[in-house]
Amino acid sequence: MSRAMNIKLPEPEVLATCNNLSISVSAIETLPSGGTHLVCTTIEGADDARKKFKKNLIEGKVKRFAFYWVPPK
Repeated sequence: MSRAMNIKLPEPEVLATCNNLSISVSAIETLPSGGTHLVCTTIEGADDARKKFKKNLIEGKVKRFAFYWVPPK
């Protein structure tokens, strides 16, 4: 099972819920179409998140922003 999921909720709400449930977040980003891409640190955390966000999970592929890295100066 993957540690990543897409959720039909805004990023601040997803992050607050994860913090309240002590789910460690590896990466989080807002999706262009709305919603949030969440990657949990552990499979156990991802299982807990899937249970919590069950009604708001986005099935299938979604468009994400292209990664843009700016090197430190």
